[in-house]
Order: sequence, then structure tokens, then C-alpha cells
Amino acid sequence: MKKALLAGAALNLVFAGAAFADITIGVAGPMTGQYASFGEQLRVGAEQAVADINAAGGVNGEMLKLSIGDDACDPKQAVAVANQFASQGIPFVAGHFCSGSSIPASQVYADEQIVQISPASTNPAFTDQRPSDGIYRVCGRDDQQGEVAAAFIAEQFPDAKIAVINDKTAYGKGLADETQKNLEKLGITPTLVESYTAGEKDYTALVTKLKQQGITLLYVGGYHTEAGLMVRQMREQGMDTVLMSGDALVAEEYWAITGDAGAGTLMTFSPDPRKNEAAAPVVAELEKAGKTAEGYVLYTYAAIQAWKDAVEAAGSTDYDAVVEALDTGNFNTVIGDLKFDDKGDVTLPGYVVYEWDNGQYDYYQVATDTDMTGKGGDQLKEGEGASMEKATSDDGEAKTN
Repeated sequence: MKKALLAGAALNLVFAGAAFADITIGVAGPMTGQYASFGEQLRVGAEQAVADINAAGGVNGEMLKLSIGDDACDPKQAVAVANQFASQGIPFVAGHFCSGSSIPASQVYADEQIVQISPASTNPAFTDQRPSDGIYRVCGRDDQQGEVAAAFIAEQFPDAKIAVINDKTAYGKGLADETQKNLEKLGITPTLVESYTAGEKDYTALVTKLKQQGITLLYVGGYHTEAGLMVRQMREQGMDTVLMSGDALVAEEYWAITGDAGAGTLMTFSPDPRKNEAAAPVVAELEKAGKTAEGYVLYTYAAIQAWKDAVEAAGSTDYDAVVEALDTGNFNTVIGDLKFDDKGDVTLPGYVVYEWDNGQYDYYQVATDTDMTGKGGDQLKEGEGASMEKATSDDGEAKTN
């Protein structure tokens, strides 16, 4: 009788726990290390999304909790973080940032049936070779980004002597390779193509080589920390060479490194989600708290929104049901209305070109609103700069980190 009473009490606790259980989800990125500013973007977006979802009643009546994983953009550490999330029973991860982290971690998530939506990993292999159907991204792809960059360079810098360099990471090399490939398709052969070592503080030897070869446009496949040092050291050597790169320059820290030397730096990034009407309340709330919605903050927020809507459509966090909902659903998010194609890529507009000036980045201003895709796509509103947007392929694939 005593055992029966104890068993009944234990069963009641189980049901009570289930009734009031929280759902813990993960966010993973470089919370420490030289790319920590991007980890901070992911963390800020995830924390705001969780707070807003809980304030609105949670997910299927259950509150969300957030577990933060630091992969330092290191593949081995990313796998360790993924295994840690698995041991916590987490059903969903918004992450990672670096493609070199997202790709190996995705195998763990596939094995453990954890849904992964990356806000920022743009290497094509992340979804082209995904190990399960539960792997997605809400950003674009490097092949799109490289095509837009090459078209822009051909149009705006037809006589430039170009160097294409990369940091040998999955993101940096992938981005540089795609840009070089598309330049060559347009009949443009870079004067110099080589790699550099990430994490160094002195790129004087590289800069001297660029100067000797008369490089007027330097395309960098890499991150803001190294690019910022390069542009500063080019200016110190009296060079006015234009530096262009990808979305890994969407951090205020870039200007902190370059100062005024960063003026005129160009980069490709998706249309600024901060300008979306749906994002306005979130941006205002972040600014009220002294935070910024720069870079991938809103992409992380959107990844969690999409998963939350899929869970509600599925009626549970069951992996198969949520994947089915993600595959078939349309999601209204702060970065726009989106859906996922059969690779797990997002159907959103591709990329536009931005320019850094006076500590901020905004759409690059050109003389005419020419659609660089040659497809007659919609232009950005007057005053917001010309669209250099790459139309989405098939159902709308996008970018790389």
C-alpha cells in the first residue's frame, strides 16, 4: 500500500512537471574569442525573442528558457557544444555563426534529432550536404553573395586591378572562391589570389605586396577583425585601395578597428532587416535597453520565431512533426515573410551592397538604380541606395558564414 501511495505521488509529480514544464532551447556562436561580437549578436537576438515569446504566453502554453553555447568559431568546440545541448534534451538550436562550426555541429543535431536553424552560416555545403531534413538557415548563401559582389565590381570598378584573398576558413575561402569564380565568368581575372592567416596583428608584408602590384580593389574573404587591420595598414602605406568583403563586416567593431580609415569599405549583406515594419517594435525595445539590432540580431530572432510557429502548428516539439511544419509552413518574421525550400534554404531576397562611413553602414549609393542581376527586380526605395540584389534561385536560396 505504501509503495502504491509513493508510486501515485511520483506519477502526480511527473504529470505536474509536464504541465508546468519549460522548454529549453539553445543558441550557439562565438561568445568568446576574436569573433565574439557576432556571438553577441546571436545572443542578443535570442534573448529578446525568448523574452517576447514568453511575454505573449510562451509556446503551446509553455515558457522558453535559453541555453547559451560558446563555440569560439572552432569546429571541435562546436561539436562539444552540440553534444552538450543533446545531453540537455534541447529540441532546437539557433546557430551556429561560422560555417566551419555549423557544418560539423549539424551532424550531431541530425543524429540527436535536434532542429538547427542557423542565422548566419552561408557556406553552400551547410545545406547542400545537410545530414538530415532538420537543418535550415534564415540567411543567404555564399554563391549568391559572390555573384552579387562580382557583378558590382564589374559594373562599378571595370578598370580595377583586383586581389582576391581568403583566411582559409569554410566561410572566408568559400566566399572568396565564389567571388573569384563569378569575376572570371564576367571575363575578369584577378591580378593576385592568395590566402592569409587569420588572427595575426601585422599584415604589412601582404599590404606591401598589394602596393607593389598596384592593387586598387582588395576583395577579402574573411572576418572584420583582419579586414579592419588590413585597411588601416593600407592607409598607413598611403594606399587608397578599396576594400570589399561580405557579411562578416556587419559589426560596429569593424569601425572601432579602422576608425576613419574604414570609410568607403564595401560589403554585401541582405537587405537591412532593421528597416522592416515588422521589426520596428523589436528594434525599439532593443534600443530602449541600450542594445543594437545590427548584423545577425534579427536573423537570430527570426530563426526562433519560425521554430516557435512550427511547434505551434505541430502541436508539440516532436522532431518529425516540427520538421514537417517547417518544410510546409509560411512564417511571418522580423526579417520578412519566409519559407524554406527543399534544401532548407530560405526564400528571401538575396544581397545588396553596403558602404561604411562615419561609423555606420548603409546601402551603397550609385548614380542609377540599376538592378545588377539584369532581371528587372524590384528596386529599393528612393533614398535607400540602389539594389545590387541577386534574385533568388529556384525557390529562393540565399548566403555564407
